[in-house]
Amino acid sequence: MNWREHISVDPQVCHGKPCIAGTRVMVSVILDHLAAGQSVDGILASYPMVTAEAIRATLAYAADLARERLVPLSA
Repeated sequence: MNWREHISVDPQVCHGKPCIAGTRVMVSVILDHLAAGQSVDGILASYPMVTAEAIRATLAYAADLARERLVPLSA
């Protein structure tokens, strides 16, 4: 999956935070919902302008970020 087809960054939209392309739905909002255990169907019901493929793109985007940056974890 090429997440770049579904994620956009525009300084004029949501202060330049990554969003689902063509919307003002921030990637972090989708990831927060997934982390809280909400289903993809639940997210789609709450954000009808978002597609299931865009939700998968947020996960691919997050995976790329995790590969690029280390976050220290305490033992």
